[in-house]
Amino acid sequence: MANDSKTWRCGKYELSFDRPRIMGVLNVTPDSFSDGGEHFDPDAAIEYGLTMLDAGADIIDVGGESTRPGFTPVNPDEEARRVLPVVRALAKEGAIVSIDTRHVAVAKAAVRCGASIVNDVTGFTDPKMVEFVKTSTCGVIVMHAGEVAAPTRTHATVQLDTSAAAFVAEKAREAAAEAAREAEKPARRRRGKLLGEPKPEAKLPGGVVQPSLPFGEPEPATEPASEQETPAAEQAAAAETVAPAPEVASEPNDHLAAMMRRSARREEAYVPTSQLRRFTLPDSAPIMRRVMGFLSDQARALIHAGVSRDRICIDPGPGFGKTANEDIVIQRETAKMASLGYPLMCAVSRKRFVGAVSGVTEAAERDAATFGVCLGAIQAGANIVRVHDAAGFAQFLNGYWAVAKPQPRRAFVAVGSNLGHRCDNIRAARDMIAEIPLTCVSNSSKIYESEPAYEMRQDAFANAVIEIKTELAPLVLLDELMKIEAELGRDRSKKAKANGPRTIDLDLLWMDGETHGGKKLRLPHPLIGERDFVLVPLEDLMHDPARFFRYNGVEVKEPEDRVGHIVGELGRM
Repeated sequence: MANDSKTWRCGKYELSFDRPRIMGVLNVTPDSFSDGGEHFDPDAAIEYGLTMLDAGADIIDVGGESTRPGFTPVNPDEEARRVLPVVRALAKEGAIVSIDTRHVAVAKAAVRCGASIVNDVTGFTDPKMVEFVKTSTCGVIVMHAGEVAAPTRTHATVQLDTSAAAFVAEKAREAAAEAAREAEKPARRRRGKLLGEPKPEAKLPGGVVQPSLPFGEPEPATEPASEQETPAAEQAAAAETVAPAPEVASEPNDHLAAMMRRSARREEAYVPTSQLRRFTLPDSAPIMRRVMGFLSDQARALIHAGVSRDRICIDPGPGFGKTANEDIVIQRETAKMASLGYPLMCAVSRKRFVGAVSGVTEAAERDAATFGVCLGAIQAGANIVRVHDAAGFAQFLNGYWAVAKPQPRRAFVAVGSNLGHRCDNIRAARDMIAEIPLTCVSNSSKIYESEPAYEMRQDAFANAVIEIKTELAPLVLLDELMKIEAELGRDRSKKAKANGPRTIDLDLLWMDGETHGGKKLRLPHPLIGERDFVLVPLEDLMHDPARFFRYNGVEVKEPEDRVGHIVGELGRM
């Protein structure tokens, strides 16, 4: 199940999976399969990313190259131009940003701009990408992309003939075929190996074998190929060469593009057969051997190269070279993939197979069916769901989790007042917090008097911190706190000063296992470390709060450098 002990280290962030995590899809492209062009403008993309965060997304996955079936590859310069402003702006707002790219140059630039995760659809089969991530601290997503079906064998119609002449003729044909194979053997040798043998695999530093791309053979070139084969290293360098034009046409050696074109044709084509299938789905064993074998091999290769295990997430890559039947087989085996021990991604949002099982033709209308598939994956052990409709899925997940998974978590709420009867306001707020659904007050600090902070021309404040246990999601809890502020007379209109006098002020400071960014809520609260009127009351509730928050990545200032210093006690709650 999703509430397991796995953690995922992504740069300065650490994600726990006591709840499933939501990754919102942000395509900064003109041609993505379900939302192409909607967020192509950087400002629109940034605004939409912040909206997803405020609606419940934990991670924003930013991509600048569509990899839908039949896609046109984009050169790294153009891809970087699309995504970097978006990555930089979202990271500045405290978001955990994932960069969805197969180009090492784009991954490097995005991480420098604040991205915490590299999501490589080619599964880190490029040694240059491995070399980069091993020198960084970002999280990595290893995805499987490639055909998983065994080669189809065609069978000719057999007509039995039991005559002696037929028997002799058959033996003669077999002997002739064997002789022809023996004669061809010397001619089939090239560079000391037979054609059809596995291609030599690249080696990473330390002698670690880098598995080959799982895409199958690329489509034949439109122009005659050179007699001398191009070395793999030169092909990789050519793929990263920056073309003067913003976009480049699909190249014959682009394995991913060729595989996705074949995949689209295979979905559309009707292949007649003389035999009806006996089972609704293909055998899962060979499919899962390919998918799980690739994912575990790549994860081990990354570990041997120097990437720590707790930075690795795996993704079976639904829709990438797979038919609807194959995707269903893979999703039904989610528990087996989760047993590999890495955080597991469910990235099925609006995919073709979701449309096939739901009967929904338009990709943008497949969200409800997507939620159903994601729920099945979560129940089987998936930890992260990658969805287009982050707001809708957050509602769906909050409803399901509240009923299915009892999970009280500790949180701290700061309470302040400098208008009216200050201490009475704080006690009233505490009593109302205790009435929030699925929430209880477990402890309270004493009430302290503090100097004003930020806006000095106002009366002194009364401050306290309340420790609670809650089963609500952070954004849902925040909405409940805002309702209490409004009921107690807090003025949050534009005419009110941001840090001016207030009847009551409620700040969600910290919640167990939660990291969040965005305009609406930041967790941990970004100003905890400089507020004396928060840190001193916290000393009533925990040992050494400064050390606690430093461990959680918060910069905590020395007492003399803080704002809103405590000047006295006003009594107990």
